[in-house]
Parts: sequence; C-alpha cells; structure tokens
Amino acid sequence: MSIEIDKLKCVGCGKCRDVCPGTLIALDEEKRAYMKYPRDCWGCTSCIKECPVHAIRFFLGADMGGLGSRLHTEKNGDILRWIIEKPDGVTEEIDVDTRESNKY
Repeated sequence: MSIEIDKLKCVGCGKCRDVCPGTLIALDEEKRAYMKYPRDCWGCTSCIKECPVHAIRFFLGADMGGLGSRLHTEKNGDILRWIIEKPDGVTEEIDVDTRESNKY
C-alpha cells in the first residue's frame, strides 16, 4: 500500500496521525505530516478521509487494478466523494452518503 502526503498542502492539523491505526504517521519539526514506515501501511484510507485539505493521496498500483491512479476524498456534509485521478488525466468520482454507508 502506498500513501503519498503532499507536505506543501499539509496544514499540520494532525488528524491523519490521530486516526492511523498503525501509528505510521508523524509530524515533523515544521508540523507537516509524513509516513514513518510507508511499507507498513495497511491501506485503510482513514488518513485520507480525515485530511481537511486533501494533502493525502492513496496510490492505486497495478497490483490493485489502479494502474497508477491516485485517490483522495472530499467531504461535503454527509457526502464523502472519492476522487480517482487516472494517469491519462481522466477523473472519476464516486459519492457515498455516509449516513447510508454502514447501513447493512
């Protein structure tokens, strides 16, 4: 699994660090997030869903059928939008109503 953190976008809120179940994310001396052990990432996407500035992306490699796509989320009220940016420039969006996501 591979998480990419854009330090230029990171605002240092620490939300990603707080939700990472593997305690793999830390803040550097400039209060910017980074992955301590990227190879140990479980790919749970908790950090991506919590980042308020979309500074974290999940790399969807060929082993996952993503062929180099990158995924991030944007939240608008109860709607969590999953945005997949493909290498060819095409963007795909999937909206999930969080009130219904764990219904079953």
